[in-house]
Amino acid sequence: MNTRFSSAITLENSRGFIAVIPDIKCRSPKEGDLLQGRNPIDIAKHLVLYGAPVLSVVTEQENFGGSKELLHTIAQTVNVPILRKDFIKHEDQLLETMELGASAVLLICATTDEKDLEILYKKAIQLGIEPLVEVHTEQEMEFANQLGARLIGINNRDITTLERDDGGPKITTSLVSGAPAGSLIISESGILSPDDVALAQSAGANAVLIGTALWQAPDMDEAYKSFRIERRNTL
Repeated sequence: MNTRFSSAITLENSRGFIAVIPDIKCRSPKEGDLLQGRNPIDIAKHLVLYGAPVLSVVTEQENFGGSKELLHTIAQTVNVPILRKDFIKHEDQLLETMELGASAVLLICATTDEKDLEILYKKAIQLGIEPLVEVHTEQEMEFANQLGARLIGINNRDITTLERDDGGPKITTSLVSGAPAGSLIISESGILSPDDVALAQSAGANAVLIGTALWQAPDMDEAYKSFRIERRNTL
């Protein structure tokens, strides 16, 4: 996939909408099995056909039930940029990410020390993979500024507890003003309703990453449609 992950988000914004990023994950440490017998590849294909501009695919297996094979298959199946979500620790995982077909990779401040994350950030750029720098605290946002990160993910929940807390978009509103100028902001996790999306976008988020709320919705299409709200004047 040649289109940049960030470019697809910007294009959706130019159409007047916040970008809704479906999170393809098989299990939630908090909510348990999300698939309920469904095929994640089929769901990914369907969401793209329904209009998703990008996808997120979780490859972490132990806690979230993902796999590298799942990412590779989805990347070969859909024609939108894909973010790989995992606990990326080593440079060889970046090479692997590129080979699997992802356009972007998650780099988590809370689980990686600053020196290593800076190395991974620069290596990802060299490889042509967009690094999404994930923050959860003011200190981590300050580090994202030091990096000059252009793509920022604000995790509304605490990844160090595997997102078992009840954090929501108010975390995004509290941190977004400290983001690097001109960066794209993705509000991640704890987005459960259109009101949550509205709060995130009013604070300045360009996109929301939504997993559990889509997977648990009675009608995934209707849920996706309800989350794809117009972008209005930000705070």
